[in-house]
Amino acid sequence: MSDLLTKNGALDLIGFGALIGQGAHTKRMADDDPMRKNPRLEFDLGKLRQNVKTILNLCLARGIEVVGVTKGFAALSEIARVMVDGGIQIIGDSRLENISALREANIQAEMMLIRIPMIHEVDLVVQLSDCSLNSEITVIKKLADAAIKQNKIHDIILMVELGDLREGLLPEEALSAVKTINTLQGVRLKGLGGNFNCISGIEPTADKLNEFVALAVKIENELGIQLEILSGGNTSSLALVVNDTIPERINQLRIGEGILLGHTDIFTNLEKTYQDAGILIAEVIELKQKESMPKGSIARDSFGELPKFKANGLRKRAILAIGKQDIYPAHLKPLDPNITVIAASSDHLVVDVTESTTAFQVGDEIRFIPTYPGILSLCTSKYVTVYTN
Repeated sequence: MSDLLTKNGALDLIGFGALIGQGAHTKRMADDDPMRKNPRLEFDLGKLRQNVKTILNLCLARGIEVVGVTKGFAALSEIARVMVDGGIQIIGDSRLENISALREANIQAEMMLIRIPMIHEVDLVVQLSDCSLNSEITVIKKLADAAIKQNKIHDIILMVELGDLREGLLPEEALSAVKTINTLQGVRLKGLGGNFNCISGIEPTADKLNEFVALAVKIENELGIQLEILSGGNTSSLALVVNDTIPERINQLRIGEGILLGHTDIFTNLEKTYQDAGILIAEVIELKQKESMPKGSIARDSFGELPKFKANGLRKRAILAIGKQDIYPAHLKPLDPNITVIAASSDHLVVDVTESTTAFQVGDEIRFIPTYPGILSLCTSKYVTVYTN
């Protein structure tokens, strides 16, 4: 990796682009294409613009800064630009490849790396991002060395474990870590951060965040410092903002799913937002009447799972040209409520269209609202074309 650095420590972005671009798939953002490819994912930028406006206003009214998280849609510059044009000043992503692409697209925002850096990539982290989330002192020291070499100051948000058991120091380790960071040149401790709902499903609550604030205050009092940022989680923390129960010291949230889907969680939609800003369109490649129960002894399917079926008699089944290689069927909700997703293999999605009022034919399209993990999968798949409208 050091071969990509120039003599003054700066990154050769062309070299980095070549490094990460090998085998990569470039999305074709062709709004005026009359023959759009299938399967495709279409984003409505107007609806996303409204979601950004609603969430930003909601947070700013309580003194909370929004980090617009772009990883869920593979950092497509058109959507990132909607975030920035809407007033979001910090973009967060978990992949340096995405941050590099946003830089190349001239997205004018502070860039935050929201996955703990790999130690071998510290030079790239400093070159490409302004701030990073961290939990390992060893890595932070390497970031400090890289920043000194590049004549920069790199901001650090120190992550604290708040119960979800993903990244973060134990609370009792935080004071010592802050002391160490404050002795380093090249990095600046900007604040503390926490995370919820991502690994263990632990919800953000006012009590948990008050404990987080109390820890921050203790550190400030013992060291005589002021922490600029207390980053209190992700989209799931928006529920506390809506209910006005989020502690006053929490002044930053990292929001991606809320912007894409207009909710605080899969059961709670936000007022004045859209849940259908991203729509998957897939094409019917077979349409036949078939029995609902397979014939023969059932073994594990191609993904090692034991499938289950309901005996509903003869049904009209459509096969669509998309599969688990692109998105798992559990992450798809048909726009037509009379269509039921049955199952999928790698490249085929089977749906029941018996009750639909649409007289489908081969070549027709069926539309779905994907979940947040579904959007992430679709944007990552090189077999799905992404469009913005």
